[in-house]
Amino acid sequence: MSQVEPFFISGAAGTLECLREMPEGTPVGIALIAHPHPLYGGDMHNKVVQTMARAFSALGYIAVRMNCRGVGMSQGTHDGGKGEAEDMALLLAQMQADYPGLSVVLGGYSFGTYVQSLLCESLGKAGKPQPRMILVSATAGMWTTDTVPADTVLIHGDLDEMVPLRTLLDWARPQGLTVNVITGADHFYNRRLLPIRDIITAHFLKT
Repeated sequence: MSQVEPFFISGAAGTLECLREMPEGTPVGIALIAHPHPLYGGDMHNKVVQTMARAFSALGYIAVRMNCRGVGMSQGTHDGGKGEAEDMALLLAQMQADYPGLSVVLGGYSFGTYVQSLLCESLGKAGKPQPRMILVSATAGMWTTDTVPADTVLIHGDLDEMVPLRTLLDWARPQGLTVNVITGADHFYNRRLLPIRDIITAHFLKT
């Protein structure tokens, strides 16, 4: 059984509260998962975020979550995504220092997809390798950057009322991205969490 350990890192806005879920056996990678919008109740204990973390832990990844600025025990105030992406970059650097040589996956749900896309974009601009990404209910047309890596995994509900599936498809199509559609799922994936786990398992089992 995986072990969940709380820990803290220091960010530009103060101390940041984190959770690290260690897998059984030798880790195969690091999965950093960003939560939905903090001004609307989003935190690292969100059910979609927990589902993603547990799926990656079961696959052998060190699954790491962080409460954004001003959420839970994390200090600071909401920064619209930019500061949150900078904080996530610090968390990534810390994890890579603690567990060198492991592959990295950036995961996000809703607002968290924006945070991770900003981080991925900044890594590319700095000439660093861009990790694989998995974006659940990507906020296409609202916050997400224009492009993401070609191997990005997209998951979306066909009943999403906040980011309609058509909007997501219009954003994904020019990039040649595949969208994994969960039928009967709204933006919150009520009663539709298990398909998220299954899609993650299918895409990352062999990595």
